[in-house]
Amino acid sequence: MNDFEFISVKSLSVRRGGAKELQSYVRQLGGSRPFIITDAGLLAAGVLKDALAGLSEAQADYQMFHDVVADPTEAVVYEATRQAAAFNADCIIGFGGGSSMDVAKLVALLVPTKRRLEEFYGVNVATGQRLPLILVPTTAGTGSEVTPISIITTESDEKKGVVSPLLMPDVALLDAELTLGLPKHITAATGIDAMVHAIEAYTSRLRKNVLSDSLARQALSLLAGSIHAACENGKDTQARENMLLGACLAGMAFANSPVAAVHALAYPLGAIFHIPHGLANSLVLAPVLRFNLHHAASEYAEIYNVIRPGAAGSTQERAEQLIQYVEALPMQVGLPTRLSALGVSQDDLQTLAADAMKQQRLLVNNPREMTQDFALEIYQSVL
Repeated sequence: MNDFEFISVKSLSVRRGGAKELQSYVRQLGGSRPFIITDAGLLAAGVLKDALAGLSEAQADYQMFHDVVADPTEAVVYEATRQAAAFNADCIIGFGGGSSMDVAKLVALLVPTKRRLEEFYGVNVATGQRLPLILVPTTAGTGSEVTPISIITTESDEKKGVVSPLLMPDVALLDAELTLGLPKHITAATGIDAMVHAIEAYTSRLRKNVLSDSLARQALSLLAGSIHAACENGKDTQARENMLLGACLAGMAFANSPVAAVHALAYPLGAIFHIPHGLANSLVLAPVLRFNLHHAASEYAEIYNVIRPGAAGSTQERAEQLIQYVEALPMQVGLPTRLSALGVSQDDLQTLAADAMKQQRLLVNNPREMTQDFALEIYQSVL
């Protein structure tokens, strides 16, 4: 066994209805003026209603920023930071999908340090103090509530990451009731996103370890076993909780055994065409796995036995069956499978391939070396 270091969230709470008790988590962290970061869609849908009612009943003095958008920009982060600082916030709560949680992580860091994002981009570059941080996911996908990573879109439409243990929250709260009724297409895309995290963590070239492997396997068991039920019945609380916990475990896995080429090729689709991250991952997942096949066949076979316990066949046959499974899954849950259906044209592919090559932070983890020509072929295969 190789030496490894494993980091994770300080406190994980899995509790149906737990969002109603947010103030107790704030108090535990010594806070009294929480600043909530979310998006307008969640607010309009009433997803925060019980949580806000709980804060009001506790006579908490809170303020909210609800202007987070998909693929959040630096401008969104700076505006949220300005408002949090003006409010004298002493605790940050990220409430929503990966975008809201990623913004919350950076606001918690920028308010006390008073520094600029460009000073923090990269791996283990960020330094200083941050405010107490609570993350509450409302989709079962990104796992951002348990990762030390925040991804932001720059002014030049490039995805950049801040990766630092400083971004690991103090509390991650998983409340399945917040995900009840989530639309099918969001459930499907975020669910496949979480599966990608587990698959890429299990095959990551540099930092794969026994703990990340265990978490990835358990995550895939929960996700594959529940994604169809969660998509077909948005009120199935057990399926929703399985998806939420599966996404969280996958997040713990890839926080320590990083993701690779699927994410590297997905990022330009989000940054340039604003294709939701989970859907972007779904589009390129199967061709990237096929590209990696001869370098990761044993791991793919093992993964397939998690998804289909008792599956028979040789290592190569089971690895092929995994690829067939992930090819069929998006169609089964109603997701688009071609880039052209989402506004991408042949003329865009060279730009996408060139931008994917900028994600060397991720590509070094891939089982097989990715080149720009290979990336172009992969995009071409799903055009």
